[in-house]
This record gives sequence, C-alpha cells and structure tokens, in this order.
Amino acid sequence: MAVDEATRQMLRDEVHENLAELEAAILEMEEGCPDEDCVDRIFRALHTVKGVGAMFGHEGIAGFAHSVESIYSHVREGVVPVTPRLMNLTLAARDHLLALFDEPDDALPEDGEDIVREMEECAGVTAAVVDGAASAALPDIPVEVLDGSAGAGAMASYRIRFAPLAPVFASLDLAGLFGELEELGEYEAVAHMGDVPPLSELDPEVCHVRWDIFLTTDRGEDAIHDVFIFVEGDGVVDVEVLERESDEGDDDTPPRLGDILVRRGELAPHDLEVALGEHQRLGELLTQSGRVAPEDVRSALAEQSAVRKVKSRRRKVQAESSIRVPADKLDDLVSLVGELAIVQAQIAQAAADGSRHHLARLSEELERLSSRLRERTMSVRMLPIGQMFSRFRRLVHDVAAEQGKKVELETFGAETEVDKTVFERIADPLVHLIRNCVGHGIESPEEREAVGKSPVGTIRLGAAHTGGEVSITVEDDGRGMAPEKILERARRLGVVGPDAEVKASEVLQLIFEAGFSTTEEVTSLSGRGVGMDVVRRGIDSLRGRVDVESTPGQGTSFALRIPLTLAIIEGLQVRVSGEFYVIPLAAVQECLEFHPEEASVLDIRGEIIPWIRLRDLFGLNGDKPDVEQIVVAGSENRRIGLVVDRVVGEHQTVIRSLGKVYRNVRAFSGATVRADGSMALILDVQGIVQTMREIDAGLVL
Repeated sequence: MAVDEATRQMLRDEVHENLAELEAAILEMEEGCPDEDCVDRIFRALHTVKGVGAMFGHEGIAGFAHSVESIYSHVREGVVPVTPRLMNLTLAARDHLLALFDEPDDALPEDGEDIVREMEECAGVTAAVVDGAASAALPDIPVEVLDGSAGAGAMASYRIRFAPLAPVFASLDLAGLFGELEELGEYEAVAHMGDVPPLSELDPEVCHVRWDIFLTTDRGEDAIHDVFIFVEGDGVVDVEVLERESDEGDDDTPPRLGDILVRRGELAPHDLEVALGEHQRLGELLTQSGRVAPEDVRSALAEQSAVRKVKSRRRKVQAESSIRVPADKLDDLVSLVGELAIVQAQIAQAAADGSRHHLARLSEELERLSSRLRERTMSVRMLPIGQMFSRFRRLVHDVAAEQGKKVELETFGAETEVDKTVFERIADPLVHLIRNCVGHGIESPEEREAVGKSPVGTIRLGAAHTGGEVSITVEDDGRGMAPEKILERARRLGVVGPDAEVKASEVLQLIFEAGFSTTEEVTSLSGRGVGMDVVRRGIDSLRGRVDVESTPGQGTSFALRIPLTLAIIEGLQVRVSGEFYVIPLAAVQECLEFHPEEASVLDIRGEIIPWIRLRDLFGLNGDKPDVEQIVVAGSENRRIGLVVDRVVGEHQTVIRSLGKVYRNVRAFSGATVRADGSMALILDVQGIVQTMREIDAGLVL
C-alpha cells in the first residue's frame, strides 16, 4: 500500500501516542494500578502499532509487535502472570518499536529477537518473531561508539582529521585529549594504522597513527579547536562540519557509504559502480577487493552514523512541531474571522462615505476583535504541561533502577498550559534537573532508613501560572546540599577564585556554572562537569530564571520561572540616537537618570553594577542628550546597566525572528514592528551580559 508523506506523519503521531500509552500503563502497574485495565491498554496499543506497521509495509515492525502482542494475549487470559521482569522487558520492547519507526538504521533486528526470546522465557510461552525487514538496517561493519555527554541546543556533527607529528608521545597526553573530546559530546574515533612500522623498528615516543574523529555536539566549532589548541602547531587538525540540526532541506536521508568514500577521494566512481553490481555488502566487498582499506570503511561508516544522529534529531523536532487543536477553538477562530470581515466591509463603506463618526466606532470594534483574535490564536498554541510530565515517569523509573534506588514521582498542576515553543524547549532542562534529583539528591534505601526516612524517595514535579509566567517546581526529599562543600568544590575546580567573596545567596547558584560537578568519579550519569550548566543555558534562552533552595538532610527545590509564550512579550521601548530598541519587561528592574560624572561605576544602594552605553556597543553616531537614562536589567545574579538616550515606555511586542543569518548575534533575540511601521530590535540582556564578561579591559566603557 502506497502511503503519502502526510499520511505517514499522521501514522507516526498515532504510533507515538500508542507507545506513550503503553509506557504509561506499564509504569502505572508498577505503582499498583489494577492489572486488568493496564494489560488491556498495553494489548490495544500493541495491536494498533502492529496495524500501523503493516500499513507502512514494514514487516519487521508488524512482526515484532505481533510477537509481543501474542505474549500479552496469554497475560490477558490469566495464563501468564505480570512480573517486574516482564514489565521491564515490555518497556524494552516499546523502545525497540519506537526505534524501528524513528531510527530504523539504528534498530538492529537482533535486539528485537533477544527481547522476544527473553519475554518467552519469562512467560513460558513461544511467539513467532518476524523482524526480517529490519535486517536491512544492519551496518556493514560494527563500529564502537564512545558515549560522552552533550548539552542541549542546536546539534551538529563534525569530522576531525587529526594527524600529529611523529615525536608527539614525549610531549602530549593523547588520553587526556580524547577525554576532553568526550566531554563535548558523543564521538567516535577511527585510527589509521597503515604507517605503523614492525615492532622491532618501533620507537615508543613516535606516533605513526592518524585519526578520523566524528563528533556530535552542541558546543560549536570553537570548543573543538580549544581541545586541540596545544597540538595544532605540532600536526594537522582539520575540522569539517558534516551536518547541522538547524540546516533546512528536503533531504533527510543519511549519506550512503559509497557516496562518502567517493566524495572524500578514497574510491573512484567507476570502482563504486563495479562494487554495487556484485550484490554484496558494500563495506565487506570494498575491503575484500582491496579497493579501500578497512579503516577507511570504518571511518566512512562513522561519518554516516554521525550525520544520521543529527538528521534523526532534526526529524524528531520537525515531527513534534505539529499539535492537535480542539474543534471548538477552531470554530471560535472561524467565527472571529467572519466578524473581522464584516467590520472590514463597514470600514470600507465608512471611508467611502467620509463618515468620521463611524470610522471612530469601527476602529474601536476592530481593536476589540483584534485583541480577541490574538488571545484565541495564542490559546491554540497552548499545551497542557501534563503531557510532558508523563514522559518523566519513565526517566525516573530507569535512573532509579540504574542507581538501585526506590523513587516515586508526584506531579501537580498538569493542567497548566504553556506555549508550544516553551513546551518543546523546557524539556531538556527538566530532564537534567530530574536526573540530578534522582542521581544526587535521593539517597539509597539503606541510607534513608538509617536516618529515619522512608526507603522510597519522592520527587515532586509541578506547575502553576503566576501572572504572565509559568512557575515549574522540581523538588526532592533527599540529602540536600551543603553550601560550604559546594563553595570548597568550586574553588578546587577553579569556578571561583581562591580569594573571591561569594554571598551565601549565590553559593547554590554555583552548581549551574560550566564545568562544576560534585562527583569525583565519572559515571554514565554524572561527573563530567556538564548537565546543570545546560539547565541555566536553556532557561536563559527562554528569558526565564531558575532558583534553588536546599536544606541538608531534608531535600532540594528548584524553581523555574519562564514566560507563558515566546511569541508576544511586554517590553520597555527605549531610544538611542534615533534608533528604537525593546528590552523585555521581565528583565527590567528599574530606570534611573544617569550622571556618569558622579562616579566611574554605578552604585545602586551599595551594589556595584557594570554599565555600558548602547550607542557605544552598537557603534551609533549622534550627539548624546544632556540627561541620559539608564535601565538596570538582568537577573538577581547577572545585572547590567544599559545607558540610553530616552525611555519611551511600555510596549506590547510581537516577536519576529531575525533569520539564520543573525542567529549568532548575541545582542538581539528578535525584532518587532512599531506602530509607525518602523522596526525595533529586541535586546537579549543575557547575551549582552555575556559579551560584557568577555571584554578584557574592564566592564565600564
């Protein structure tokens, strides 16, 4: 059956919903939900996924879902009991089905066969496994992936060709260099060993190996060059961007192995055509025929895998960009559009008649309808945050099982609605916070019982509206944090200078600094100094803030405050040398007259605050007014004074994107159109603060 792309997307959404329902049913069974109801939900979800797989024409998906469904038919009949092992295997089956739909190239058929075989052993029944269609996704040559930690944001994959000069082992710690790469993200290194001499001629201080390294990270190209900063003069370091998550295009198909080898000049086009005509696995064929060295094939496969990761992530983001809208909201929008059409016709008639009285009345009516239309349109983009909360039950389950802990997740405020863009971008910071609570906050059952606590820890996740913001709370009843230990650790890591004074209220904020970690040993969960800084960056990008409170022995609470929407904001309009700018009102703390002759620094009630003239920052000409004004903006821990010619007043701002050309410009987060049709740029206060920190010759200009 031929399925068009629109239908495919609809079927994918159906699969995601059913697999989410399956996961929720499993986790509810673990919490004591009646087995019969949950088993029925699991069975229905598997049955639907099987049908969708058949509609896709994917026998592997349909066959695997049928195998698991067959086992659960015995569970429904009461022949097979529900055990913790069966529930864990069902979660693994759910993950495999999701991979078959979203990342078929990475979902190996052996994984499905192993899952079904273990489920059969657990249930004591036999189910037929049909996963043939997925076997085509088996890579030609398996390549080991070294898993590092990567932050949130726009991901990109890079190829790094690293060929150090021969006498490098005497002066360079290669293990440390690769360790720094591992901190940037997930990477894979392929060594070229063709120049290694026989053992009898080998000098242990001479390097004859070169590497192709494929790195997927959100840290940017500069961070990669920083890793190689001490070796770029002692060898070849070539960094090439393979794929960016932000790149737009119709082709999301991973590059083929042969195409990569031809593009890199390691295989002639004629040899590729000959190889493809011999009906063998391309990687094995090229290696056996001697046309390409084995390490070159492994290198090409690694490049293919790195690009596939970014393309897969982009496909997921694009798939999540659609939302379901209740019919009553659409009906309301259609009704408003009809009323607007009537008013527009009345305005045209009044203009033709020259009736100023009617024009004034119709202008008020148009303003009322426009306000209602804006509110209704924004409501269409609002999603209940509870849809996201349900995903974190699985996260808590998996991390707790890995740590040998018992943790329950309690949620409240699931009906709280946020804008779709906020909904999508808040997920990564919340993942890091919850993992931190489970991994670092909650103690082991033995530790909890030793101090008189319940062996089962609790994490509370909730949301509520507070004015024009949404407040999200993540708290645990674990061991809490000791400020003195955090400060001592920060000094050891160089996050804080040895003699720097840190206020008590700022100590806990140090956990959000890049490179900070309280864990000495690197594990799969923590210890690399990344994670909590991702939370800060993610919240800053949403123009929000995060506060933390902790009581040793009782627990820790994180409070996130973010705007309800990123499409419309309340702003403070300012003027500088004939140009207009908008500062988000949520970041504005106060406005004052500015008298620079009084002091070289800004002293506000005993606090020294750095300041800068926007006309100097942006290179604007024109004479300064006799009396300037200063807007103090930022968060509690990052404040700055922005000197302007005049504060115009509050302004409701509809944000327009600046486009990809300006995506690396720190000072601006967007633009808006003023009432007279001119444009005003929206200032990114946090970006300006970061820029100021990087100015070498002081903060005051």
